Amino acid sequence: MTFKLELSNNKIFKDIFESISNIIDEVVLECDSEGIRLKALDRSHITFVNMELTKDLFDEYVCSVPEKLNIDTSEFIKVLKKCKTSDILRLTVDEGNVILIFEGDATRKFNLRLIDMNYEPATPPKIDHPVNLKIPSNVLKDALTDMSIFSDKIKFIVNQDYLIIKADGTFGDGEIKYLHGEHVTDIYTSLFSFEKLKDMMKASGLSETCILSLGDDIPLELTFELITGDGALKFLLAPRLEETD
Repeated sequence: MTFKLELSNNKIFKDIFESISNIIDEVVLECDSEGIRLKALDRSHITFVNMELTKDLFDEYVCSVPEKLNIDTSEFIKVLKKCKTSDILRLTVDEGNVILIFEGDATRKFNLRLIDMNYEPATPPKIDHPVNLKIPSNVLKDALTDMSIFSDKIKFIVNQDYLIIKADGTFGDGEIKYLHGEHVTDIYTSLFSFEKLKDMMKASGLSETCILSLGDDIPLELTFELITGDGALKFLLAPRLEETD
């Protein structure tokens, strides 16, 4: 067998692909002896996803020949959701299928067909973000959810002291301030889609903290570094092209 992996903490896989499946419908998992990588751009060219998982994340990992697995993410997460928290997840590839085995009180096996797709590796733009803030993941998730009651557009403002998350709607407005504790010398403002941010935050269970990188009307970068230290999931989100004042 040229490729197989085993993962007892299957929640990591579920959190990653639940988030990705809401953003990108087809991805290529590039697997080699060092681990698994994914780089993809959504069809609207608004969100870029970059995932890297090292071989050390897994209880067992074998990839003697590099593999490219073309996955339908919505079908993949449907199967992954059937994996119970206490199950051991095993994944192999055979004859055009990804084989997922969930080992628990019973052994359950699912065959998921790989798809045909034209794959061109996506390359994200190189952006020098002037602000990089480390924030508790739950604080950011709660702030975005709270502000979404007013608008589907979320404004981020960073000044010398605070990260300010705002929303202005027809029937009201709100503001949340977080004391960031970083060295910031200017004021930066940008506006983003809540729905896109909500999909990204489905990965918040991967890490107690996240890194939020911002600037003036430039793409936002959101990074979740795995608690285990064996990988990361990054998103790059284009700003809303609207007046932010």
